[in-house]
Amino acid sequence: MEATEYKSGIPLIGDKMPDIEIQTTHGMKNIPGDYKGKWVVLFSHPGDFTPVCTTEFYAFARRNEEFKKLNTELLGLSIDQVFSHIKWVEWIKEKLDMQIPFPIIADDMGRVAIKLGMIHPGKGTNTVRAVFIIDPNGLIRL
Repeated sequence: MEATEYKSGIPLIGDKMPDIEIQTTHGMKNIPGDYKGKWVVLFSHPGDFTPVCTTEFYAFARRNEEFKKLNTELLGLSIDQVFSHIKWVEWIKEKLDMQIPFPIIADDMGRVAIKLGMIHPGKGTNTVRAVFIIDPNGLIRL
């Protein structure tokens, strides 16, 4: 990875969300392009199959329809592989009877997390908990 290839650090409020092609549990997507005209809540978690992350995803899934009524899409992220995400989603459905209806970004190379400043300093490749709210024009609002 070339030093100029990725901007590291959390984007600021009012910045345009960088255009990124992503692999998710719902196939390939482009952010913010595939979400033009909608609000997006992009949130990261340290890892699949952990108690806090599971309760976070459960809570978002329970409120997914409320977000949809607000013209808002949910999008999760961690540095786990897509296979791990899929198995975790299956586990949540089986054990907690909750379908995760939104995509989870499989950022196993860390390029999205690096670009958005989501890598915990001094903790290797752990993704920090972070939330970005992106407006319908692709601007970061929070």
